[in-house]
Amino acid sequence: MRYLYKFEVDLADKSVTVIVAADSEEAAFTAAEQEVEKCFLKLPEIGEITLLEKKPLRKTAAFMV
Repeated sequence: MRYLYKFEVDLADKSVTVIVAADSEEAAFTAAEQEVEKCFLKLPEIGEITLLEKKPLRKTAAFMV
């Protein structure tokens, strides 16, 4: 079963929210880190990645951010 994962990622100067759909927590953490790395021109220093929510992904799903 796939899940939606909501992460808070602490960077050197700010925090960002990352939403990931994945089959496992390990895959979700990896995808969150990769997403942060590809969204910045200069590679940010990632401090901590915190899992805030995990919801099952069904035919229809909503996630309020």
